[in-house]
Amino acid sequence: MQVSVENTSALERRMTIAVPAERVETEVNKRLQQTARRAKVPGFRPGKVPMSVIRQRYEDAARQEAFGDLVQASFYEAVVEQKLNPAGAPAVEPKSFEKGKDLEYVATFEVFPEFTVAGFDSIAVERLSAEVADADLDNMLEVLRKQNVRFEAVERAAQNEDQLNIDFVGKVDGEVFAGGSAKGTQLVLGSGRMIPGFEEGLVGAKAGEERVLNLSFPEDYQNLDLAGKAAEFTVTVNSVSEPKLPELTEEFFAQFGIKEASLEGFRTEVRKNMERELRQAIKTKVKNQVMDGLLAANPIEVPKALLENEVNRLRVQAVQQFGGNIKPEQLPAELFEEQAKRRVVLGLIVAEVVKQNDLKPDEDRVREMIQEMASAYQEPEQVVAWYYKNDQQLNEVRSVVLEEQVVDTVLQKATVTDKSVSYEEAIKPVQAPAAD
Repeated sequence: MQVSVENTSALERRMTIAVPAERVETEVNKRLQQTARRAKVPGFRPGKVPMSVIRQRYEDAARQEAFGDLVQASFYEAVVEQKLNPAGAPAVEPKSFEKGKDLEYVATFEVFPEFTVAGFDSIAVERLSAEVADADLDNMLEVLRKQNVRFEAVERAAQNEDQLNIDFVGKVDGEVFAGGSAKGTQLVLGSGRMIPGFEEGLVGAKAGEERVLNLSFPEDYQNLDLAGKAAEFTVTVNSVSEPKLPELTEEFFAQFGIKEASLEGFRTEVRKNMERELRQAIKTKVKNQVMDGLLAANPIEVPKALLENEVNRLRVQAVQQFGGNIKPEQLPAELFEEQAKRRVVLGLIVAEVVKQNDLKPDEDRVREMIQEMASAYQEPEQVVAWYYKNDQQLNEVRSVVLEEQVVDTVLQKATVTDKSVSYEEAIKPVQAPAAD
């Protein structure tokens, strides 16, 4: 087999492969012999059809089948021989496939970039440390109470945080617009669910009262047909209910599956969850800084095939998350290209760090991570056992641990600054930079 390789770009390769005619004919004959054993031809018993008849009827199909199999096999042999690492399936262009002649074709494909990860010492990381103070715990208990708020009907005028049951009809230019009317909808004043001015316009209203609100849709409203337009809403208030926070009782604690149904036991469990969230938030922020540093220090070209695959994965995830009747391929690729490129590049860099440092998942850390996740459940031992019986889930945890070991490897040479902050600051998500 003859192979020649041409570098058409940094990552693209154009490989010409010639398979000897003898090998081609051997493969064709093998398929014809297989066909002869099972072919049903009128006038002949199965297995007794003359090869000349088999050839006349089936040779073209056998040759096409042989072509596909030979291309697949010879391409694999060629990339191994040339020590190439394809990043996707090749585009195959047949050059010659005549009977009695060598099979010749051109395969065009991309390869994975070859690079050495460097620049660990140029990476700066701010590592936060924090504790769950009693005040943080008290605030969390209030949050949990508000999440379980109940509303009781009152006869007074509506205030912020009250829940109103309303009917409303919205008009633009005197015409009712699609989606602008509803009956019996529940609305908490101050929730920001409606357009600016709607909820504010109902403060002070009483059950049975009708109010007309003259408002304008925001310029950046998601429905472009309504964006920036003036609208009139006729609102009827059916009822006004005030919020009632639940007391910290055994009944309230039971909703969260707390075995020790006491205030002390509940505070202990909530604190554990907050501490777990805190550890994860700090770890995530360190990891993000390390990954950003690796990206900045190691600019590499991305194979188009990998980028397209990742874009398609993100499209599918978006459809699964938001639903609707849209198909993944209908979503514009440019919506996902930046995120896809980051994920692909980081995947390549992390894999190279693992290779360069001969890293393998630390099984002790794997078990610790599983136990940490399991501690959030009522029967943690069962959760741990489930992970160790499920290879797919276990390997996902191993991948996460391996990524953490990559972060640790980088931190050994990076410039790390420790900073003590409050619990709230530590768990606050990092804001993405504003677009220009």
